[in-house]
Amino acid sequence: MMNTGVTRMGYPCVGSWVTYGLGSQCDNLPSFVVMSDPLNRGLPKGNALNWGAGFLPTVYQGTWLRPQGEPIDNLKRPAALTDERQRAQLDLLARLNQRQAENSPVESELAARIESFELAYRMQTAAPEAFEVKSEPEHIQKLYGLDQKHCAHFAAQCLMARRMVERGVRFVQIYSGGMDNQLSWDCHGDLVGNHGGFARETDQPVAALLADLEQRGLLEDTLVIWGGEFGRLPLSQKGDKPGRDHNPHAFTVWLAGGGARGGTHYGETDEIGFKAAVDKVHVRDFHATILAALGLEHRNLTFRFQGLDQRLTGVEEARVVHEVLA
Repeated sequence: MMNTGVTRMGYPCVGSWVTYGLGSQCDNLPSFVVMSDPLNRGLPKGNALNWGAGFLPTVYQGTWLRPQGEPIDNLKRPAALTDERQRAQLDLLARLNQRQAENSPVESELAARIESFELAYRMQTAAPEAFEVKSEPEHIQKLYGLDQKHCAHFAAQCLMARRMVERGVRFVQIYSGGMDNQLSWDCHGDLVGNHGGFARETDQPVAALLADLEQRGLLEDTLVIWGGEFGRLPLSQKGDKPGRDHNPHAFTVWLAGGGARGGTHYGETDEIGFKAAVDKVHVRDFHATILAALGLEHRNLTFRFQGLDQRLTGVEEARVVHEVLA
């Protein structure tokens, strides 16, 4: 639900809605990029459906960067293939695909495939340079923690995120942790060790990302969102090293940068941290607020599907939490 606004899989995610609403700023890189855990801990639960486009045109789905090795296949043109030959091949392919598309005008998958071939061609020039975080000055690499073993992997992703934003990528999403409970923040055992480890991995890189965006004049136009899909109960689970079970009734996210009011907190739990009690914010309110910060009116961001004008915030009433916006 945090990714798509719906508790069922297969619906468009926030990144897809944002790129659908705002379009792309960059011709040579994807408008929506996703990075997952590079330490062999797996994809987040739900896998690629977390960044899928659902019923939106496929061109708006996230582009997943492989966490190890080359981020994207075939970024480097084979030595035997000249630019002229490749361009001729793509032109022929485009003509054949376009002919088929004219016979199936509502087939968005084919239209997305045509665009993906052209984007892949343009990325061969732009993407390798954009992904090269080691080209950054030494002081920037140290700021993020690339020289620190415990956080170097997440540091590289945060630095790459800044480079993506700098080059016009519209939406960047980074997942901390993997699939298994103890290999992510979902700590049913050893809460201190689990959260302590993941906090140590992410603390310096995220702080550096905010500082770096600010010093480059990018933070005021870039909304940074940190959060998960639930909190932890104020009750321990049994074990030698107790953990905590899921708590969907109350948890915290924070916003920084574009559109967010700094130094503000909103909402309170009950006295034991079990349920939201004051100024409750539903997930759809959270999404409406994100869209408002990006200049989008959530009621107007619609897509006709199955006879209904679908929205990220659904058909129920959602409100923008203006108190957290500048």
